[in-house]
Amino acid sequence: MLKGKALNVTANYSQEAEEILSKAVKLDPGLVEAWNQLGEVYWKKMDVTSAKTCFLGALNHCKNKVSLRNLSMVMRQQHSQDADESSRNIMDSVKQAKQAVSMDTRDGTSWYILGNAYLSLFFCTGQNPKISQQALNAYVQAEKVDKTASSNPDLHLNRATLCKYEERYQGALDGFSRAACLEPSWAEPVMREEQLLDYLEKLFGLLSNKGKIRGKRLQNMLSSLNPGLLGHYGNTAGLQLKSLSYLQPGKNTGCVVLGKVVFSLVPEERVPFTFGLVDAEESCYAVMVYNMVDSWGVLIGDSVTIPEPHLKQHSIQHKGQTFVFQSIRVDSPVQLLVNGKAQGPSTQACATVAYTPQSE
Repeated sequence: MLKGKALNVTANYSQEAEEILSKAVKLDPGLVEAWNQLGEVYWKKMDVTSAKTCFLGALNHCKNKVSLRNLSMVMRQQHSQDADESSRNIMDSVKQAKQAVSMDTRDGTSWYILGNAYLSLFFCTGQNPKISQQALNAYVQAEKVDKTASSNPDLHLNRATLCKYEERYQGALDGFSRAACLEPSWAEPVMREEQLLDYLEKLFGLLSNKGKIRGKRLQNMLSSLNPGLLGHYGNTAGLQLKSLSYLQPGKNTGCVVLGKVVFSLVPEERVPFTFGLVDAEESCYAVMVYNMVDSWGVLIGDSVTIPEPHLKQHSIQHKGQTFVFQSIRVDSPVQLLVNGKAQGPSTQACATVAYTPQSE
């Protein structure tokens, strides 16, 4: 077992380690650490099924936090064509991670794994804000109970990924930057930070210039705005038409806004689809749409109606650059009217998250 453990310290799969550790568990099936080490070897081999069998084998002999953590990670690696089965795997992953935390609440690694499990659950089950907060809380707890957790680049990257989706751009940029500093050879956080900075820089410029549409052309576009474009969000829905400047941070219940598209912007990761909306008062806000199919979009000059808009105010400072702007978050294109027409269910797609961890 000790020899197999020594051979298993590298990031790459070792056939010799597999052979030696397999022999160890045959000689002593109760050797929990050998089961855990063998499971890691299979994981490096991309044999997720065998890895899961090993971690379950260890737990059959002794409940321990290492096996529970590893099992949690393996459950998230199990891909299935069945959406319900994938959801069950993610939920089981959360369950195993919570058990690992309960065995030792002072273990930062267990809290970090729980945060990752909640992160996967957030994207798998409809992006419930409560689940995203549970993920963030777990990451905070990992750093609180274990000082070394603050030096884990994976933690900072994964948390930044969630912050970006939640439009907490300051936290996202800080997280990507921190991950890059902790692991200079890791290209992923550097790329993500540059992509987000580039997106914010372009967005801020477009908002400041209203997409370079001004004067008579803008007036002509706005002149075609009329109450008929509110569609079923008009009198029958009981929503009152308000200007963009009227909106308050958070969800504006009972309100509807209407404006013209003056630009569109699609980031490298294609989420969110972003466009500039100018209303009758010529205020220009960003609109960020999530969970749309790749083929969905709006064109310059389109009229867009947004019911009960969710307003966010941004003030971001990073590496000498400052971005201050307002945006409206739209969780699905189905919520919108474009040129007075409802957007059908076919415009909606599920969100996914992709991250490239160093150790998971």
